[in-house]
Amino acid sequence: MVRALFAVLAALAVLSASADVGAQPAGKVPRVGFLHPGAPPNANAEIFAHSLRELGYVEGRTVAIDYRWAEGQPERLPRLAAELVALKVDVVVVGTTGAVKAVAQATKTIPIVMTVVADPVAAGFVTNLARPGGNITGLTLISPELSGKRIELLKEAAPRIARLAVLWNPSNPSHDETLRECQAKARSLGLHTLPVKVKADDLESAFASVIRERASAVFVLDDPLLFEARQRLSELALKSRLPLVSGISGFADAGGLVTYGAKQSDLYRRAALFVDRILKGARPATLPIEQPASFELVINLRTAKALGLTIPDSLRLRADRLIE
Repeated sequence: MVRALFAVLAALAVLSASADVGAQPAGKVPRVGFLHPGAPPNANAEIFAHSLRELGYVEGRTVAIDYRWAEGQPERLPRLAAELVALKVDVVVVGTTGAVKAVAQATKTIPIVMTVVADPVAAGFVTNLARPGGNITGLTLISPELSGKRIELLKEAAPRIARLAVLWNPSNPSHDETLRECQAKARSLGLHTLPVKVKADDLESAFASVIRERASAVFVLDDPLLFEARQRLSELALKSRLPLVSGISGFADAGGLVTYGAKQSDLYRRAALFVDRILKGARPATLPIEQPASFELVINLRTAKALGLTIPDSLRLRADRLIE
């Protein structure tokens, strides 16, 4: 009887121990930091999280995502980057040149996956695209090379333009090169360029100089500050009857005339693939940086009508999306 009771107690002990072990996580849940210069809700953040789920990750169970948002205030980026580093995340997903710079200054060991950076070599983040070296990899927008194409599309949509105002952010390290590309292409098309510096606290006065210099069109360079102001910039351009071109489709949605650039949704989808490889042991130093695989031309026909422009059929047929 005693022996039978002991056997029962022993069996219960084993079952209890097994239940305790099963209640514990099988291993460390990887943590992914996500730093963005904008604010939630954000479609690209949702696409990234969805892409991780498609790769088999379950948020809260097999992966944790720590989001940090600068909410259009670039001066907050260094502090937010430091917070993610203090959390000891396993990898950081980050967009824009300024945001990558903040994380790169905060850590030399935690892997960093870029998403929306114009030229990571010129910015000093990597040694070359094929073998980045260090702890940074990801994707590049190659936006300087696309600037000329955007000006061509604008000229096709609004052939009478002569003076092109280029809105740029002097604190964005990629804008010097992009501005030179714009000026060279504009000259080849017979356009005169008017570089206009834009800072966070002088949006209205910057646009006033566009009017004062009698610009006939506006080109907004890719930048988180300028993108956050897309609604106001598009309104000012439309009010002044100026066609506006940019590289981010959100400007067309806000009322700009033409946008052409990499599909940012694809970039964040592919960023999830980089994260997956890194969490499985790949080193950022040996993961080649990828260039955009798909581009998107968006034309706002409502804006064209308001400006008295007739978009030629040859351009309409090439558009990926028409806003009517």
